[in-house]
Amino acid sequence: MRGNDPVQDNSTRQDLPLRERLANISLLDALRQRRSRRFGLGMKIPAGPLAYESKHPPRPLTEDEEAAMVFAACGITGHALADMCYAKGEGGSIMAGLVARTIASGDALQTVALIVINDNGAWLVRRPRELPANEISNLIELGKRGEFTELYLRSRVKIFEGRPKIPTDPLFNINANRWSAHAPGSTIFLPVNDLTFMYVNGLLEILNEETGAFILDERNHFQPAGLGKFARRRGGHLEDNPHAGRIATVRQVEQFVTEFVTAEQGMMLQNLGLMAQALGLGGYPSFANHEFAWLQALGFRMEQMPANRYVGAGWLPSLAMKCLRRNPVIPYPVSLERNGVALLAPFCPPHYKSMAEAVHAVAEIKFGAEGIFRSQQSSAWKNHPEVVQQVPGFSQASIEATTAHCQYLWNRYGRFPVHMPPYRTVLSFQASHLDAEFYDTFYESEALSKSQREDFEKKSPAH
Repeated sequence: MRGNDPVQDNSTRQDLPLRERLANISLLDALRQRRSRRFGLGMKIPAGPLAYESKHPPRPLTEDEEAAMVFAACGITGHALADMCYAKGEGGSIMAGLVARTIASGDALQTVALIVINDNGAWLVRRPRELPANEISNLIELGKRGEFTELYLRSRVKIFEGRPKIPTDPLFNINANRWSAHAPGSTIFLPVNDLTFMYVNGLLEILNEETGAFILDERNHFQPAGLGKFARRRGGHLEDNPHAGRIATVRQVEQFVTEFVTAEQGMMLQNLGLMAQALGLGGYPSFANHEFAWLQALGFRMEQMPANRYVGAGWLPSLAMKCLRRNPVIPYPVSLERNGVALLAPFCPPHYKSMAEAVHAVAEIKFGAEGIFRSQQSSAWKNHPEVVQQVPGFSQASIEATTAHCQYLWNRYGRFPVHMPPYRTVLSFQASHLDAEFYDTFYESEALSKSQREDFEKKSPAH
């Protein structure tokens, strides 16, 4: 969609139906009418009480429809307010971004990336920190003017030619979704969670002098996870007294990180559902909770590890697994690269030479010469230079403790995080043009909204 100029060219005229769909539905209507609707044009339910075969060929989403969906999921909307207390010890410096998207993100990290998959290929929608800084203001303006297609085209990069072949057998998928998964004509919106940015950034906050958390490794007999010399009883700054309530295990820390990032993905999926409803499309969140299948099919760089080490088995279970030949090699994604350029790179090796370098990279994003709290980039604050010069940087003690902990995990387990791969998929969202005749056959009249029925009637080949 390309602006509000009263003298409209052909490209603007063809956008009008989509504009009208968005203008004629309220948020309250979208909330009331939102449902998971799976049966699109060209689909077939092979058996059972709802057995049905569409009489119509698949009809892919238009580029404008995909662009509107992408904007709902992760569109750039302006600057984050970052209304925090930036006094020393108050935690405001945990923020790691000053650009806002349509969804909330812990510490403005924007840990969830989006990949769009259709019959013609797959595209990565770049996040604000992966875009040139001098383009951000222009992209914000495109979003404000409703020029979602132009914003989408400027933000995406193609990563795969044709529809990738993602396995649908269990446990790559679940049986309930096999009949509709990856149907021709459908578009899949795949959120990809990066756990490493949140992980390192959070460690720099909880391992400082003010919070003083202490982390034990439950896989190593609850020994200090590389933090022994920082314990308060040894003259350090971390509270290792179990009665003080500041001790956590590696598993607990990683579970918090995983859940926090997944919550961001949930907001992305909810917005996709609401936009699909507003556009008159069908769509539903679909199973994508596999540690490597989706990302391997999309061409992510993969590492591999024997199963005993991947799950952290002790020496006795490891010996048994090897002797019984039940120790398969497990692949896991570590980055997305195209033509020698890292499009998605986690804060850990192999993208960085060491965990120490990765920790330093996170610190640079925030407090380096071009970091958000040291550069003269734009923000929502009226007096950006005055605000950022008062934001305290990381203490040396925090950086050293975070580095020691991360290096311990890498040296002992050979990966970071240790319970999950650095990139993770949980759910996708599959959208398509609905077959109204299927819903008329099996459902009461309110199964489809007015916009969904109009979408079918106006554009179906049968009409």
